[in-house]
Amino acid sequence: MTDVQTTLMLIDGELVEAASGKTLDSLNPATEEVIGRIPAGDKVDVDRAVVAATRAQLEWANTEISHRAERLRAVAARVAERAEEILRLEVLDTGNTITKMRGDVGMGIKVLEYYAGLGLELKGSTIPASQSNLHFSLREPYGVVGRIIPFNHPIMFALSRMAAPLMAGNAIIIKPPESSSLSAGILAEICRDELPPGLVNIITGLGTVAGDAIVRHPEVKRLAFIGSVPTGLAIQKAAAEVSVKHVSLELGGKNPMLIFPDIDPEVAATAAVSAMNFAWQGQSCGSCSRLLVHESLYDEVLKRIVEKTERLVIGDPLDPDSQMGPMNSRMQLDKVEHYVRTAHEDGARLMTGGERPPGAQFERGYWHQPTIFADVTPEMRIGHEEIFGPVLSVFRWKDEDEAIRIANSTEYGLTAAIWTNDLNAATRCIRRIKAGYVWVNGFSAHHLGTPFGGMGNSGLGREEGIEELLSYTETKTVHLALN
Repeated sequence: MTDVQTTLMLIDGELVEAASGKTLDSLNPATEEVIGRIPAGDKVDVDRAVVAATRAQLEWANTEISHRAERLRAVAARVAERAEEILRLEVLDTGNTITKMRGDVGMGIKVLEYYAGLGLELKGSTIPASQSNLHFSLREPYGVVGRIIPFNHPIMFALSRMAAPLMAGNAIIIKPPESSSLSAGILAEICRDELPPGLVNIITGLGTVAGDAIVRHPEVKRLAFIGSVPTGLAIQKAAAEVSVKHVSLELGGKNPMLIFPDIDPEVAATAAVSAMNFAWQGQSCGSCSRLLVHESLYDEVLKRIVEKTERLVIGDPLDPDSQMGPMNSRMQLDKVEHYVRTAHEDGARLMTGGERPPGAQFERGYWHQPTIFADVTPEMRIGHEEIFGPVLSVFRWKDEDEAIRIANSTEYGLTAAIWTNDLNAATRCIRRIKAGYVWVNGFSAHHLGTPFGGMGNSGLGREEGIEELLSYTETKTVHLALN
């Protein structure tokens, strides 16, 4: 039996319960056991947080860049000190495997330190528009910004996505995911100790309540969200009903991996299984969930993928030997099971998986086997709709034009991977594929300083580089008359 952890929110430098006194249970997705309780924040809590953030932001914007950097590095250092504690809690709360989640904590620290060093890039420019004036631009922070975090990488996204807004001089209100908020309690303690009161506020609760209150608050002029397309559309609509806001969205993906005939089948199969991110149960927006294999390699690559997938170790996410854990929630499991049924109805060929793993240890919890469907076409629902689960759809293609048509046959355009040793073919595909982030002979890796974001319905805006920092500022143009 796991101890039940009670967390608190952070508002105006204080750790507090929800004003209503209500809480939400946090369940271990491996066992469905209650492992924590989080405050169910609502509009009252958000209003208080905005007041505190507005006050704190004015002082923060007037601090030296070097001081902002110092405070971000202090937060990073405190996270590093508590990394093992955060890691264990994050694994219990999300179901993600501990080996991969260790990288999440480290990446959050690394991004804080990265943006701490970018402050001097918050510069404007001079424009020689006339000889009688000095024309120049300045960058100023928005003020109070809102950040809504997804359930698949809670601590990593909370840390990494508060870095640019703070460095740019904003205050921030963070809304953690309702199904995986326990690590946010530790982050609240760290921010309380290392940052001015009100600069960072953390409000837990339902997205339809606390999240909606943040989106609709007229004093929150800049919003950022990572999650599904339907929720992103709802955020855009709700925000526009209140006031003009700058909204950036990093939404879903149905990402293609193209395998050309010059790639070794073993290399292709290894890459395909790794790129599905089974260690996150496929719950990763960048997962290459559509595998497009040239017909000359199709049967051999498919055979090897099935063999490798069936060797994956499904088990306790806290066990370093586990290669895949449970889905994050009942809702996510139901969604995966729904899409498996539609795949059968649409005529896809099940190669492996497709159900709950056998064994008494998997009778409770949100478990699902890694699943491979072959002979998938773009018209099938698993061929063009995002599942966000451990289901790989394998397509066959004959010529490059057909491969590009399949790759671009969805509403999404987040990532793509191209596997070929032919530089000309790779270059053609880079230009023709609708995706904001493309790997050639690679997958999944994110590199600091390179802008990440999607095309089509995969989102608006770019993160993880200088563009993200600048996106948290507004440009002010000045014309200074010369005597």
